[in-house]
Amino acid sequence: MTESNSPYISVPRIVVLGVQRTDPPFRLVEIDGEVAGEATSMLDVLTLASAYGIHVHDLDDPGVVRWVGGDKLTWRAH
Repeated sequence: MTESNSPYISVPRIVVLGVQRTDPPFRLVEIDGEVAGEATSMLDVLTLASAYGIHVHDLDDPGVVRWVGGDKLTWRAH
């Protein structure tokens, strides 16, 4: 197989991990493989990204943000 036939697998710079069962619940946000902080909403994710110089135009783009344990609307433990 040549490189041109290999699938491209993107690794997003931002990874939002699953909801932590605390009061209030939050999600850890990793940026470039390191924990950047805690988020309780999409706005927190965008604020953290901005602090690292990342301008997110689409939170649904898997090449930009990877959501683990739920999507951008999941902020409470099930």
